[in-house]
Amino acid sequence: MSSLRRRTLLAGAVAAPLAATLGACTPQEVTGGFVGSDMARGHTLRDGALPAGTPEIRKTQVVIVGGGIAGLMAARILRQRGIEDFVLLELEDQAGGNAQGSVLGNMPCPLGAHYLPLPGADATEVQALLQELGLLEHRLGRWQLTAQGERHLCHSPQERLYYNGHWQEGLLPVHGAPQSALDAYRRFAQLVQAERQPGKFTIPVQRVDARWRHELNALDQIPFAQWLDEHGLAEPHLRWYLDYCCRDEYGAPAQVVSAWAGLHYFASRHGFSAPGAEMAEHDESEGLLTWPEGNAWLVRQLAQALGERLLPAHVVHRVDVQAHGVQVDAIHAPSGKPLRWQAQHCLLAAPLFVSARILQGADSAMQAALQEASRQLQYAPWLVANLQLGKRLRRREGNAPLAWDNVIYGHQALGYVNAGHQNLLPYQAETSVLTWYQTLCEAPGNDAFRAARMQLMTQPWAHWRNHIIEQLRPLHPDLSEALVRIDVARWGHGMACPVPGTRSSAALNALAQLPASSRVQFCHADLSGYSVFEEACYHGVRAAQAV
Repeated sequence: MSSLRRRTLLAGAVAAPLAATLGACTPQEVTGGFVGSDMARGHTLRDGALPAGTPEIRKTQVVIVGGGIAGLMAARILRQRGIEDFVLLELEDQAGGNAQGSVLGNMPCPLGAHYLPLPGADATEVQALLQELGLLEHRLGRWQLTAQGERHLCHSPQERLYYNGHWQEGLLPVHGAPQSALDAYRRFAQLVQAERQPGKFTIPVQRVDARWRHELNALDQIPFAQWLDEHGLAEPHLRWYLDYCCRDEYGAPAQVVSAWAGLHYFASRHGFSAPGAEMAEHDESEGLLTWPEGNAWLVRQLAQALGERLLPAHVVHRVDVQAHGVQVDAIHAPSGKPLRWQAQHCLLAAPLFVSARILQGADSAMQAALQEASRQLQYAPWLVANLQLGKRLRRREGNAPLAWDNVIYGHQALGYVNAGHQNLLPYQAETSVLTWYQTLCEAPGNDAFRAARMQLMTQPWAHWRNHIIEQLRPLHPDLSEALVRIDVARWGHGMACPVPGTRSSAALNALAQLPASSRVQFCHADLSGYSVFEEACYHGVRAAQAV
């Protein structure tokens, strides 16, 4: 997702003048609050606020720390291998990590990741999962969606962009864009096509062919914005779109992420198609699986088979590698009860900055790599808000209809997803939920990430409510008549952001390639330097297979 000149965020003081323009409903009348991850619980490790007491001793073969996609996939593989004696300890009240979901007004909606692209040839772990879930089958020598899988494909219309006062289909600014923009689109398309070489930009990234690593490491040393400048691609429409894509995938714009990351977004999946007689109009949403609750649907499929092995609301505060096993200390958050698991193996599926706080007793090489990787990684903060509507928004005459993904040109925010878009009869739905996505970091450096995180964590709910209403009202003048509630989820460390130097980090690569004899295996998507479903699946499977 060039840097945008972002509209200044509204503070609580603007509520009064804003209310005068909203008609039937003022911001103060819209209810809601913060939902999702428990900030206080998550900060107990940082603050040292851990209760004392003698722990209850429990024994198991494997402890998985972290119930995001990587941890859930690791548990799935253990069970497939006949290993049933394990526990999965999750900090939050529900598993899923940044793929959690919620319910608002009896309607499911996402709190984080909201779609899954159809897996490419290298994403064998995801192919196997979707086959197990009945969504994919291998037929006539290739992977194809089953009838059930077809029902989960993103419905049309998929995307639209609010540009020059109107909605247009697709997210690339085209209608009314100057010729210079169309020329820049074609130039960028040619450059991306040249990068789409077999084994070069793969997902997962660990399957890159060795012959490309030197070139990719060189791309990883500079910002994507610098690479674009060097190739004469400064055209504002293209740069806005590329900023949007980097924000959407990585949580920060092109001046923050590496050139490797910017090119990887396109060259690893769908390429980039410029509009024109010789090219089909760009449509990057083709081949997306999505659900009203987003990827929480997949989380539920993975979690429901674990039964009592999945233990939510457990704060793991120490993992101690010992001569003949691993000792894992945790606190059951609701009761404050201290617990200790004695295990043969531990799979650390927590973010690396958490693992660096809790791991003790590892050999010096592992400990040094973990500390170095933790220092290198920068985490992008995110805001996800679900807006409950009590009635349908009116369609403006002559404009593109409400789509699944709705984006505003020139905004830092990513726009909103229509959580009810998969309804087979959407025209009958009077109530619905819109899911608003926003990234906050606009500048490179640790200080910029910390400042964005502090803004996310310290501003009150009413601040974000007012900001979202102010952003959406020009697009939907009748929003005030329909809006009932806004729930806001805050992701302070939403995802690892691939800033320059991350992908080529020797420390990350070392942690992802520990010998099978190691008592501890790391398996968070952090090891890939960025966060997508396929990377988390890869590391969860790899770590479980090493047990």
